[in-house]
Parts: sequence; C-alpha cells; structure tokens
Amino acid sequence: MSEPKYKRILLKLSGEALMGSQGGGIDPQTLHRLAREVVDLCEFGVEVGLVIGGGNFVRGAETASEGLDRVTGDHMGMLATVLNALAMQDAVEHLGRPVRVMSALKINQVCEDYIRRRAIRHLEKGRVAIFAAGTGNPFFTTDSAASLRAIEINADLLIKATKVDGVYSADPIKHPDAQFYSRLTYDQALDQRLNVMDATALVLCRDHRMPLRVMNIFESGAVMRLMRGEEIGSLIETGEPT
Repeated sequence: MSEPKYKRILLKLSGEALMGSQGGGIDPQTLHRLAREVVDLCEFGVEVGLVIGGGNFVRGAETASEGLDRVTGDHMGMLATVLNALAMQDAVEHLGRPVRVMSALKINQVCEDYIRRRAIRHLEKGRVAIFAAGTGNPFFTTDSAASLRAIEINADLLIKATKVDGVYSADPIKHPDAQFYSRLTYDQALDQRLNVMDATALVLCRDHRMPLRVMNIFESGAVMRLMRGEEIGSLIETGEPT
C-alpha cells in the first residue's frame, strides 16, 4: 500500500518491552529498535501516539501486595512511565523525529502537561506524542490510560504490543492447544476473561467503538506490515465477530 491503512494510531507498549533480555530497566538496543520502528511509521505517514507502561521499574499493584500503600505504589508506577517516556523521546529524537512527552501529572520542568487539543496538534504536525503518568489517578492501569488517550485523540486504531502474537483462549505457553482468535468482540473478551486488557480498558474501547489490535512487538517490522494492510495479530471490535 502506498498510503497507510490507519492514519492515526495509539501504540501501547509494556515497560517490559524495553527490557530486552535484561531483568529490568531499559536495554539500549531494544529501545533503539523500537524508536526506529516508530520513526519509520511516521515517515510512512502515520501519526503515532505512545503509552508506555512502567513495569520494567515498578508496578503499583505488586508493591501493594508487598505491604506498600497502593496509592503510593501507583504514584511510583506513574513516575516509572515518565522515565520510559523520556528515554523513548531521546531515542526517537536522535533519529530526527520531533517528540513531545505529555504527562498526566504536573512535571513542568521535565515535560508538558497533557492537554487533549495540544496533543492532537502535535500529531497533526508530525510529532510523536508520548503520553506519560497513566491517567494521573491511582487504581487505573496504563492499559486504561491507553484506551482513554486513543479515544481522546480520535485514533483510528489502538495497538497493544505484547510478547505474544495475539489473543488466545488460554496462555499458549502453558496450553499449546489454546485457540487463537484472529477476530473477536469486546463482549467475548470480557465474558471469557481472556486477559487482553483490564476490564475498564476494554469497556472504554467497546463503548466508544475503538478497534483494538493485539500483536507481538518483538516481531520486527510487524506494526509497519499492519499499516501496509496485512492482517497481524488479533483484532477486537464492537459488534458481531467475523
């Protein structure tokens, strides 16, 4: 295809995606590869928004299970997403593409506040917009933040980039006979508790008719192939499955 299938996307990356083969933190080679893919998408004409989790540093829910106050843990997790956003900003800018990090928490000396209209303007000008600090509220995951931002910026597609190649009826590593879903509805995902995203994120997408594509981010070039019209991963939509 000479034109991208989707004009504007929101790409949700887990913090673990930045670790590479490391046990935590950020792997420079992995960061550079992902940044290169983002820049290639922009050069193809795709407007790219990013939400990056913070699980390579800290997870609020996990710290709570270890005795830390949940709200404190979630605030720590939000700050971890800012670390990842700044790293990605630097990597993408080194490749010549302008980037703006927009935070749901006020950190004016580090990045911009999230303002919806300004975010859309950044995208229209060809800048990569990275949305950090989740929703700015405890008890909400970065999956929910990705769904919310995708809806707010009028994205054509929300992509959840994971370590598996789509949605299965069970963990395909533990259950080799698990059924792969190339297409399904949000109601199916919710009713069958397929752990695609948390329920809040799925309901947001369903109620606002935001299509969601689940795919493997470790497959180099997969997002670009999707933009060129290939069927990659699993597509979740509102309505009847096809």
